[in-house]
Amino acid sequence: MAEAMLGDHEQYSCSICLELLRDPVTIPCGHSYCMSCINECWNTNDQKGIYRCPQCRHTFNSKPPLNKSTMLAEIMEKLRSTESAQSLAGPGEIACDFCSGEMIKAVKSCLECRASYCETHVQPHYNVPALRKHKLVKAAVIPVCPKHDKLLEVYCRTDQKCVCMHCLLDDHKGHDTVPSTIERKEKQIKLTHSQSKVKQTMQAKEKELQKMKMDITSHSDSAKKAVENSKKVFSELVKLIEKKSIEVIEEIKAQEKADLDHGTKLRKKLEGEITELKKREGVLDDLLQTEDNIQFLQNYETVSSSSGSDESQSFPFEPYCSFEDVTKLICDLTGRLETTCTQEISKTMNKVSDLSTKRPPFDILVGDRVRVKPSVVTPIHKWGSVTYSSVGVVKKIQGGLLTVDFPEQKNWTGLISEMEHVTGAGSDLSTKNGPFDISVGERVRVKPSIITPKHNWGRNVTHKSVGVVKDIKDDDSVVVDFPGHANWKGILSEMELVTNDNDEIGPSNLDPSIKIGDKVRVKPSVVTPTHKWGAVSHKSIGVVQKIQDESLIVDFPEHKKWTGLVSEMELVASADLVEIKVGDRVRVKSFIITPKHNWGGHVTHKSVGVVKDIKSEDVIVDFPKHKSWKGILSEMELVNSDDDFSGSS
Repeated sequence: MAEAMLGDHEQYSCSICLELLRDPVTIPCGHSYCMSCINECWNTNDQKGIYRCPQCRHTFNSKPPLNKSTMLAEIMEKLRSTESAQSLAGPGEIACDFCSGEMIKAVKSCLECRASYCETHVQPHYNVPALRKHKLVKAAVIPVCPKHDKLLEVYCRTDQKCVCMHCLLDDHKGHDTVPSTIERKEKQIKLTHSQSKVKQTMQAKEKELQKMKMDITSHSDSAKKAVENSKKVFSELVKLIEKKSIEVIEEIKAQEKADLDHGTKLRKKLEGEITELKKREGVLDDLLQTEDNIQFLQNYETVSSSSGSDESQSFPFEPYCSFEDVTKLICDLTGRLETTCTQEISKTMNKVSDLSTKRPPFDILVGDRVRVKPSVVTPIHKWGSVTYSSVGVVKKIQGGLLTVDFPEQKNWTGLISEMEHVTGAGSDLSTKNGPFDISVGERVRVKPSIITPKHNWGRNVTHKSVGVVKDIKDDDSVVVDFPGHANWKGILSEMELVTNDNDEIGPSNLDPSIKIGDKVRVKPSVVTPTHKWGAVSHKSIGVVQKIQDESLIVDFPEHKKWTGLVSEMELVASADLVEIKVGDRVRVKSFIITPKHNWGGHVTHKSVGVVKDIKSEDVIVDFPKHKSWKGILSEMELVNSDDDFSGSS
């Protein structure tokens, strides 16, 4: 039964002290309270002679008699004994100071006695008159002054700390002090105000979240609708082309039938004339074979007059249209349609891409912690006192710009596209190395994304070189000892830790696949070679003449004995060695959407022309319908005889 009553713990609690009823009394309105609680409530009432129930506010003209409810008292005793038996003090909980044996959980602490009590041992504080005056609080560790071993009852505003009464006579004499209750009330008002603001902000954020969810759903629906419309439009376009294809084929067949019918009539007429001519030839032959002169002369006039004209009338077969012309027109239509579709679809895709690039990145918001991306060499609005390892808080975002408060520079302005989030342990502003977490003695190398380090490569240092960090300066520069270059200087953001024990150290990591005599070119990822371009370009292909450490000498057609770095070069596959010469037949590569110098009037992917001239990277081509068309070599491909389109465009 006790366990069942424990489930209804709240109904046996005093609504004034919120604890289990002690010496329970029931007033005439039916509500029950601790005898001491209701007495204290009525004794402190400002309106003398008026007694109200704290719960239902029922008013009594005279003080009702307060008699202990025996039944409720027994129930409370059973509840307390059951609760005490089951409530053992766990880790971090306060134990009763008077229980022996098992550590029973304390429910109250007395500030006067400076002790904690379970439900059983706290009862004297409710029943003994001398102990009723003591201040009971929820069980907790009672804070005391470490110097005087007295209760902390006063708050020193000067030193912003809690002190005891004895402290007011020595260390805090003359300071601005107030009772802790007063300071608590003032700070509680501020804290309540802050809580209210937090609640309002939270509600606003929740509304913003709901709106964002709706916007995301709407955007997703819009994308799905765009996909469905695209499928529908292209499907209808395909159906239209198929329909027109059928119409053209039917028209060709109808024209073929009409021409064949006309040809059949001409053929039959010509065959009839041939038959008649054969008959006449027979008659003439018979007359010529006649030996009787009189008979020959008598029949001559008749045969001669019936033979008709000696000139034969011609009936040539002339069709109404040339199907070779139709084929050419269809090929021309295919080229124009392909060009138009490619250009228009390209415009649409570029439009979508432009819209996405113009959209501000929503992942960076005001209040976020950010830093400059390692890939940014120099921010648009300059570094100022900021470095790669500086971590700041976004203060304002306007368009594509944002204002950041860095510890070393307030109100720094940059582009959103130049910044990245700082999250995790690496975002600690107090960490010396910021987000890079590189220490002296660790093995490092230059990140693959760094084309040219801020302080240049130096001697024998490449992306594959692994060195040991010797020193880290306050300006985020790092000194590394590489096998081929001691005391190499770089910056932290350009470096990465090497954790693989199998990584080789130093220039032994040079690309072993490049040898003397190989055909090579500058890698597309290299913006500017260490030793400059000279007359060489990304398209230039040369032969390696010499390799020494990291450097190599290459003979290019346009630049002999060109010097570069092995790490900047790549081998040229045999498939890439096809050269285009003057007189070759070429066309635009199929994957080129729009040539650099545009298509011109009648040039398409299927147009085949002859190379007229080559100037550096530019090529001049004579197409059947566009003479002296200008393009670039990298956009063109050779046309084999089996691939011939007869120059149709």
